[in-house]
Amino acid sequence: MTSTEPVSRATIPVHIRIGTERIAIGGGGVHDRVCPITGKVDGSIPLAGPHDIDRACMVAQEAFLQWRRTPPTERRRLLLRLADLFDENDDELSRLATLDVGAPYVPRKGHPSIAANYIRYYAGWADKYTSDVVAGYLPNGEFGYTLAQPYGVVGVIVTWNGPVGSIAMKVPAALAAGNTVVVKPSELTPYGPEFVADLVEEAGFPPGVFNVLPGSGAAGDALVQHPLVKKVSFTGGPGTAASIMRACSDSVKPAVFELGGKSASVIFDDADIDAACAHGAMLSVGFLAGQGCSFPTRVLAQESVYAGVVQRMSKVAESYVVGDPFDTATITGPVINQAAADRILGIIDRAPSEGARLVTGGNRVHLGGELAGGYYVEPTVFADVDPYSELGQSEVFGPVLAITSFRDESDAIAKANATPYGLGGYIRTNDLGRALRVAEQLEAGDVHINGAGNLMVNRPFGGWGLSGHGKEGGRQGLEEFMRIKGVGIAFGESPLISFGS
Repeated sequence: MTSTEPVSRATIPVHIRIGTERIAIGGGGVHDRVCPITGKVDGSIPLAGPHDIDRACMVAQEAFLQWRRTPPTERRRLLLRLADLFDENDDELSRLATLDVGAPYVPRKGHPSIAANYIRYYAGWADKYTSDVVAGYLPNGEFGYTLAQPYGVVGVIVTWNGPVGSIAMKVPAALAAGNTVVVKPSELTPYGPEFVADLVEEAGFPPGVFNVLPGSGAAGDALVQHPLVKKVSFTGGPGTAASIMRACSDSVKPAVFELGGKSASVIFDDADIDAACAHGAMLSVGFLAGQGCSFPTRVLAQESVYAGVVQRMSKVAESYVVGDPFDTATITGPVINQAAADRILGIIDRAPSEGARLVTGGNRVHLGGELAGGYYVEPTVFADVDPYSELGQSEVFGPVLAITSFRDESDAIAKANATPYGLGGYIRTNDLGRALRVAEQLEAGDVHINGAGNLMVNRPFGGWGLSGHGKEGGRQGLEEFMRIKGVGIAFGESPLISFGS
């Protein structure tokens, strides 16, 4: 360890959380959870079955009847208390994130986390959302207005690569709007969500407002199809999203989908190349070992600076330490499991057959000691990648970067848009006019210019195409969990108006 005091690697017990209950054995059996750092089982996770999901939805519905009538100022108070608890316990949340995903451990030292910022942001909206007044058309006058009302029970399904952050992007908005939630985290990453449930309880939320049920896909299916669930918010892959859409179709149930991406980082020849390469490498082959949906996993570099970008990117990638995420020297930790490692290495092995040139990396990393069984892959950089090849089109979800050249602005836009995904876009240029032109034309729900931050709480986040639909963040993230009702009040008697027979 580089740090002076070793960080505890102890796990915490995981339960099915329904109302005030902590259930150690679920109807879906038990999952032997394998730690990505060591490749060894580190816990037995109870899996929710259909009966558990049914009970959770009924408890959440009962809680909703009271929660929707809770004054918005009280919802705000509870959410602000929860945000404070996130800040107070952020080192533990960071520790559990490392155990869950293998993300390098970074103690916050009192700085607010992204999750706490989301909670605090939506706490502020809880008592500030207002109705609209609409014009009346009746001869004797009419007053019209709108009501923004909660759906009821919202089913929240979060993926494994950032479960606490995903919960924070969805749940505070849903609760601020007056809904209750049933959350199904992945059985692969159960520790952070379990601790969040503890913090929600400590904050004083009424029982049943927030329920957490780890489970497999079968539990997710039961949650989506439950008649008491009035809306679904899902983060994951397009294949599962398509299944959820089919399940929702019978009852025309609405859903928000935050899915995958193949985001392009467009580097023009007038950009700060060093800054662009440092940022691009960190968000593709460094942080989270490339396991992020909106990361810039494709780099498009203008021809005049292409060779320099390839050289700098590979040099940065080669400097990253791969290893124990509890060691402060580590930049790239493990991928989530053996299946992910096999899939990533398979894409790497096939890429040269489609013309890609391996610049650095490309191998499994075998560490010693207690890390010998972990799932480590070298930061990998390919150049000369065909935009229409498997590597140019498929979401790798691992530490693999694809670099392609472009001629001019129109060529850059065409290549950036040449995938079925549309989540993020990144632009590097010192020409503001060019930056704005390209941002307007990128087929992406979220565009970052010259290092602008990801996941800013006041800015809506969400993709197009295979990257999903709906928004998280900003006012739009709150509005996803509200239904709008129009109300009209006539002044005096009005003639009967008939619309059809």
